Formats: sequence, C-alpha cells, structure tokens
Amino acid sequence: MNSSSGPVDILSRLRQETRPYHDVLEANEFNQALGAGTITEEKTARFLAKLYGFVVPFEQAVRAHGSLFGPEWELERRFRSPLLRQDLPAADTLPLAPNLPPLHTWPQLLGALYVLEGSTLGGQVIARQLAKAGIPARAYFSGHAEQTGPLWKAFVHQLAAAATPENADAIVASASLTFQRLHQWIEQA
Repeated sequence: MNSSSGPVDILSRLRQETRPYHDVLEANEFNQALGAGTITEEKTARFLAKLYGFVVPFEQAVRAHGSLFGPEWELERRFRSPLLRQDLPAADTLPLAPNLPPLHTWPQLLGALYVLEGSTLGGQVIARQLAKAGIPARAYFSGHAEQTGPLWKAFVHQLAAAATPENADAIVASASLTFQRLHQWIEQA
C-alpha cells in the first residue's frame, strides 16, 4: 500500500467515484420491485438469470489470471456461479454476457472484483427483503452467509495492500466500467 508517493485510500476513492454507476445499477427493475413490495418469484428468477450471464464469464476470465492472486485471496471460495446454478436449474442454457469489462491487467481485475465482491453485501440485504416478501431463499443472495462480512473485510484489506498511486486510477476505472457493463447486461431484454 505504501510507496514513495504515499498510501492510497482506494476504498474511499472506489466508493466515491463509482457511486453514480452503482446507483444507476441499483435502479434496475428487480430492485424497484423489491423496494415497492411488488417482487415476484418470476422477477427474481429473471434477475438471477441475468446475473448468471454476467458472473459465469466474469469468473472464467478471473480464473484465467488466477496465478496473479496468492492463496490469501481465496478466489475459488469467493466465486458464486455454483450458487446461481443451484438457484437456476436450467442455468447452463442461459445466454452469457458478450461485453464484459476488460480483465487483462492486475488493476482491471482488482477493480472488477471490487464490484462483484461488494455485491455479496447487497445480496444479504436482498435475501432479507425476499424473505419478508415470502419469496423462497436464493443461494446466490445468501452467498457466504455469516462469512460475508469477514470475507469482505479480507478482500478490502488485500485490495488496499495491492493499490498504489500508479495503479489506483486504473482500479477505479475498471470498477466504474464493471458497474456500467453489468447494468447494460441486466437492462438488455
């Protein structure tokens, strides 16, 4: 985290600079129905199918660069496509997003992972809202259950250690683009 130029507060930058893209993504039809109390099992399944189409190729791309990550990143434990397959019996027949953000460099991977890891926190909130609406539990939203918080904290610590003044802009740009591409995919008919 420290370099000759000083430490980088990457988490603050990511929260502030990606907020507009995060907010647009959260304004999707699923979240609107959830907030309005009009959520249905059908809308939930549609949303999960869209997430599957993004998460599967994303995780494949990250796996292709797995050698960049040490064991402390616990990548395989963090991957949630198996949970989506649990939730969606016909998952492997679903279309996959063709327009992922670039995932070729260390900063690109870190920025994109910030978005997908952060979604585990939102998933916990969604799981509670679905339960209140009487929608059966979904494995994807429950994610890591009681381990969600500790895994997020470990990720944030590793991200902070990996961020430098030289790569911080690229990390933030990748996170912003990931939010945008995920939003585009979810909004496609």
